Amino acid sequence: MGSSERPSGQTESAESAARPAVTVAVTETAGETRGARFARRAHRTRLYLYAGAAVVLLVCLIALVLANTGYVRVSWVFGSSSVSLVWLVLISAILGALLGMVLGALFHWRTRAPRS
Repeated sequence: MGSSERPSGQTESAESAARPAVTVAVTETAGETRGARFARRAHRTRLYLYAGAAVVLLVCLIALVLANTGYVRVSWVFGSSSVSLVWLVLISAILGALLGMVLGALFHWRTRAPRS
């Protein structure tokens, strides 16, 4: 063996021992701009606020149902019946939510941007 030839296992260990170890700090969002990071965090905050508002509304609905466990007489167009207030409140809430979703979709569809 010549002086320039070294066994392959010895070459890497000798060279790596001679050089100091360099560590590179990589941030979590290396390719993300400040504006994109702000938009992502703002979106996450809005989602948490929506989830919190949904929980608050659900708790209010449950409290309303639990407070109204009696029976009432409901007058329909062609008659009347006796209904538990719990069911009346729940069915009214479900119908209101469904009507809100249908109207929201209808308004979105009617006011969408024209196709080109």
